[in-house]
Amino acid sequence: MTRPPVSVVIVSRGRPDALSLCLTGCMQLHYDPFEIVVVADPAGVAAAQALTFAGQIRIIGFDAANISAARNVGINAAAGEIVAFVDDDAVPEPTWLSHLVGAMQQNDVVVAGGFVRGRNGISYQWQGRTLSALGDAADLPIVGMEPVVVHPTPDRCAKTEGTNMAVRRDVLVDMGGFDPAYHYYLDETDLNMRLGRAGYACAIVPLAQVHHGFAANTRRRADRVPTDLFDIGASWAVFQRKFIPQEQRQNHWQGIRASERRRALRLMVGGYIEPRAVTRLLGRLDQGYGEGKVREIGEGSVAETPAAPFKRIEPRTLPAVYIGARRIGAAKARTEARHRVKDGETVTVVILSHTALYHQARFHPDGYWEQCGGIYGKSDRSETALRFWRFAKRSSAEVARIANIRDEPV
Repeated sequence: MTRPPVSVVIVSRGRPDALSLCLTGCMQLHYDPFEIVVVADPAGVAAAQALTFAGQIRIIGFDAANISAARNVGINAAAGEIVAFVDDDAVPEPTWLSHLVGAMQQNDVVVAGGFVRGRNGISYQWQGRTLSALGDAADLPIVGMEPVVVHPTPDRCAKTEGTNMAVRRDVLVDMGGFDPAYHYYLDETDLNMRLGRAGYACAIVPLAQVHHGFAANTRRRADRVPTDLFDIGASWAVFQRKFIPQEQRQNHWQGIRASERRRALRLMVGGYIEPRAVTRLLGRLDQGYGEGKVREIGEGSVAETPAAPFKRIEPRTLPAVYIGARRIGAAKARTEARHRVKDGETVTVVILSHTALYHQARFHPDGYWEQCGGIYGKSDRSETALRFWRFAKRSSAEVARIANIRDEPV
């Protein structure tokens, strides 16, 4: 099956180091043809331009604190038939696009989303979810790793995450892209709701995986503790005006505010914020809600014709490489990994100690994947707490576990 050209759009603001890591990972995508479009603030532009492969990607400066408007800038520049989105604090698995786009082709859907792994590189932050008519998200039961197609109903539609989703470009044009009234938060939820109301089915693709760091920004700390709820309040006000009947809005808002208050109190009790921060956060939430009531709403502006021709990334043809090492040989394995990455290979290092430590995985800034843990420790968190392994067999088992997301699917 001929693969459609894909544009990967990455929006970045205030996180140049994270952006560099994301771009390094994206350059290892096992997909052809695809291009990368970066929409970033001055620090992000400088970081992207400093990378050795900067000439292969499209870099666009944009310095407004509005993720929806920035994504629309990226869509305007995107020349692929499909536009995929990943956050600047995330790294996609090498087969991300292959699985995501493959599900769209096989199931004749226009939007798709995948699974998102958290900071330990093993556990999932998000899997499949759906949205109610009030914007409430609920888990979508998924058994196995085959794509699941969600057909919208008047009461529910599929939910994709902005850090792992793809949409046909012509549909984004018809929909007007993202609504710039959502400066931050609910931006992809709004698009999901509009796609659902238009009757478009969505594929949830378990093997299309992204590792998400949840890096700090102006609204949350690195430990995910919120520092400002203004934009959350504003976005909910916009959402209500677009999707919730007038007579239901007050009760809906009271529920949202109570939920945010409970979250703030839990953080206070846990010692993450001071008591006075609870009042300040809720005050900012209310201020944002007031502004959102008067923000201009409506779809953004997305040009039917891309602003520039497709800028194809040179395809990767070498198979994935796996290096197993005991803790004592970790330095040597990492050195080998760095050399092989420079030769154009996609490399995974599995470092095992004689312990029962749980496994963690990450994409290293030097361009290789690294998984560390005990020979007897859990990787899949659903495993038994302790199991006897020999080094070689455990290494092989871990390679088999990740091969379907690290190797190009046949």
